[in-house]
Amino acid sequence: MKRAVKIVAIVLVAGFVVIQFFPIDQTNPPIVAAETIEAGTVVPADISEILGRSCVDCHSNNTRYPWYSNVQPSAWFLKDHIDEGRRELNFSVFNTYTAKKKAKKFQEICEQLEAGEMPIPSYVWIHRDAALSDSDRTTLCEWAKAEQAKLDAAGS
Repeated sequence: MKRAVKIVAIVLVAGFVVIQFFPIDQTNPPIVAAETIEAGTVVPADISEILGRSCVDCHSNNTRYPWYSNVQPSAWFLKDHIDEGRRELNFSVFNTYTAKKKAKKFQEICEQLEAGEMPIPSYVWIHRDAALSDSDRTTLCEWAKAEQAKLDAAGS
């Protein structure tokens, strides 16, 4: 029994060492100022602060990769979340979206906030400062609704 446990432990450690040779790509795509959310939407300082603290690591091309992004398999998990976040909503290319898509994204921002789905719990566990207070959620949601209303009115 002890021999089997020892073999399993050696295989697990060896496997852990081997997967360290498969790092993730930590290159951020370039940011073009004319494509950012700020290029087409007024983003007040308080909103910018909240987005910067709680959203942009996964929802922009300005991701700050922490130390654990160099350790597998956590880096693969992290990279998957960043890629998915950028696919769903990317503030770095927000101004390239159609007006209809922008309005939908603002609606979804508020829905995600009200449901407590963003930021995701696994991010907040490690990045405690990213946690949103009720006030932060209300502020972001009110801003998103106002921006959505502007887009809806312009499209009418």
